[in-house]
Formats: sequence, C-alpha cells, structure tokens
Amino acid sequence: MSAQRVTLTGASGLIGPSLLRALEKQDSEVSVLSRDPERTRARLGDVEVLGWQPEREAAPAAALAGREAIFHLAGAPVAQRWSASAKRAIRDSRVLGTRNLVDGIAALDAGERPRTLISSSAIGYYGAHGEEPLDEDAPAGNDFLADVCADWEREAARAAELGVRVVQVRTGVVLDSGGGALRRMLPAFRLGAGGPVAGGRQYISWIHRDDLIGIILAALADERWRGPVNATAPEPVSNRDFSRALGRALGRPSVLPVPGAALRLLYGEMAEIVTTGARVVPAKPLVLGYEFRHPRLPEALKSALAPA
Repeated sequence: MSAQRVTLTGASGLIGPSLLRALEKQDSEVSVLSRDPERTRARLGDVEVLGWQPEREAAPAAALAGREAIFHLAGAPVAQRWSASAKRAIRDSRVLGTRNLVDGIAALDAGERPRTLISSSAIGYYGAHGEEPLDEDAPAGNDFLADVCADWEREAARAAELGVRVVQVRTGVVLDSGGGALRRMLPAFRLGAGGPVAGGRQYISWIHRDDLIGIILAALADERWRGPVNATAPEPVSNRDFSRALGRALGRPSVLPVPGAALRLLYGEMAEIVTTGARVVPAKPLVLGYEFRHPRLPEALKSALAPA
C-alpha cells in the first residue's frame, strides 16, 4: 500500500510541527505550503515546501492535486493588540487565505481534487457566553473574532460543493508550554504573580496539544467526521479554577488577581478574549468515539509542563 499524500499549511505555527511529525509517523508523504519556503525548510528540515502567498493567489495545483487531504492551519496571530492593520491581517489571512485555497482546489480536474479538507477554526466562533454549555450546533457570536470565524468556516465549506469532505476544527486554548496562551502565562505564574483574570468566573475551554492532534488525525481517518468539530476537553473550567490548577502544577501561589481594566489598557479590544469566555463542549468528538488522552486539567497541565 502506497503512503498517502497530504499537504499542510501553517506548518510553522503552534500546532504545525507536531502535526507534521504525527503525519510522518503514519508514513504520510507531506508537502508544506509556506509564504517563506526558505525559512520553513530551515525550521522543518527534510520536507517538501512550496511557496504560496495565501491572501494574493490561488493555492498552487502542485501542492493540491492527488492529495488525500489538505490540513489548513495558516492564520496571522490573534494574540496581539488589535490595531486596524492587525485586524485586517487576522481576517485576510483566514478568510482570503481559505478562499484562495478552495479556489485552487476548484481549478483542478475533479479526479485530482483532494478527498478531505481539514481546516482550522476557533471557539471564538461562539463569542462571549456565560455558563451555558455550547456544542457544535450553537450559533455564532456577534463580535469581531466570531465574525472572522464564521466567514472563515464559510469559505472552507465551499469545498464541499466540489465533492471534498470538509471538517472545521474549532480549537480551544491549547495547552503547550512551547507556545500559545500557556507559554505567555508561565513567567508570571512561576514568579508566584499569577492569578485569576477579571474576577475569574469566565470559562476557559482548553485542550492538550496531543488531543488536538488526535482529533485532527481522527477526522482524517473517519469519514463520519464532517462540518464543525469542537476541539476542546470534555471539562472546561473557570478562569479561577484554571489559575489554581496551574499554580498547583508549578508549586507556586496563584492568588494575585489581574484586573480586566489592566488587560484592556495593554491589549485593547483583544483583551475581551481573556476577560470573557465560553463553555464549549466537544459533543461531536465524543459522539464519534474519540477517547481523550488528557480529559482533566490537573493531569493535562502536568503533561504539558513536563520536559520534552
């Protein structure tokens, strides 16, 4: 049996290198699309890298034709102060990038099109909520990030009209000490200066990096996976409980509150991601039989913080 051929965008991001290694362990032949091929080759090593400017052009046929799947993870960082130019980059890298990826698929002959498109999204789709659990059928919110996610998913869904199976992975807060939200939190918590943010009642819907990769690979392997999928652990927690668990995992106190006003002064509109939250549950993965490796926060944090 020949190895399956797949293509990955966003290979240099938080999840990309781990997904690349996981695919290679399955003997997949992986191609990478990158806006900076030379830099990406230097980081990733012996992997095929093709150039693509996602906001400007359709994805190249050489990276799409005959592929079993396309994994689309590319997008500008959300965790930055949201100036007008930053918001434009956040939107365009996702919405225009996904549109141009699907346009590249559409340009192929039907027999050459990839069978599956697994496209990133985020739980920002739901906007700010209180304590009500939100499954994949919950409606989109009405803030900036929710609008971006809804448009992002809509562009990915166009590939279904081309006969491609589409999965949109709505990712929560990824536990990975090498990057993302956890890495930004660690310095303060290691100094004993961490604590709940803006009162700490808002929910954090988290997922261990290994389970995010596991969900993506499960979506590749099982054709029952279609449409939006919440990539979050089964037990979201309040910001206060998350802070306590992180402090315990580090053996440090975690009681110093962080006022929401301070975050808004530092990050502007982007601070709403941290000061508000949503209680997102992975209904579809659980129904489809996905077994979480790290379903509970204390053990998940211990694993995420362990030396590589």
